[in-house]
Amino acid sequence: MLSRDLSYLDEEKICPHCQKPMSCCEAPAIHVGDGLGWGSDVLFICLNDNCSLFLNGWEQIENQYGHHASYRYMELPGSKEGNCMMVGNSDAFKGSIIDKNDLLAQNTRYKKEKEAEEYLKSDGEEKKLEHILTLLLDEAASRSSRLLALAKLNEIKDLTCIDPLRNHTFRDADFENKVNLAIVAMLKRNYKKECPNCSEIIKAQAKNCMFCKIKF
Repeated sequence: MLSRDLSYLDEEKICPHCQKPMSCCEAPAIHVGDGLGWGSDVLFICLNDNCSLFLNGWEQIENQYGHHASYRYMELPGSKEGNCMMVGNSDAFKGSIIDKNDLLAQNTRYKKEKEAEEYLKSDGEEKKLEHILTLLLDEAASRSSRLLALAKLNEIKDLTCIDPLRNHTFRDADFENKVNLAIVAMLKRNYKKECPNCSEIIKAQAKNCMFCKIKF
């Protein structure tokens, strides 16, 4: 699959205790009950502080367990089965609300990464440079995908890829060094060099730059 299933983003769930829309939140890493997980990466939770379940839960838990906590109503994506989650304060889960637009943007990026990776593995030629740049300039792409693109860069003769790579800010200094070495090799294969003054690409045997006129 080239994209993650985000169908749950279209779900609209209403809390039966207060009739307010529920929020889609990231699920905690560990299930506090049995440690087996939630079976989902996201949960729909009622975060309405005026919800009757939340308001009445403080006294109920205090009387039953002697703890300062309350309940939030929760449902799993694609399910109508309701559950109560114990929370220690009113801010619990409010920092894990999922932004639909952000997640869709992330999924679009992920899909482009996987498409580019599959294309480069197929040894296609038509849009090779486009897919190479997609991976090399994507700081969120996996290292294995970017190393694949870097290897394919050695097969490229089109020097138009140099400017985007030179102007990109790489987070990984080691990876940036690998890209720079690949650019140097590419220039050498094409009998070219970069002007040390203006960085324009000129002939390797040139004694002066045709762009900035500096002499070597």
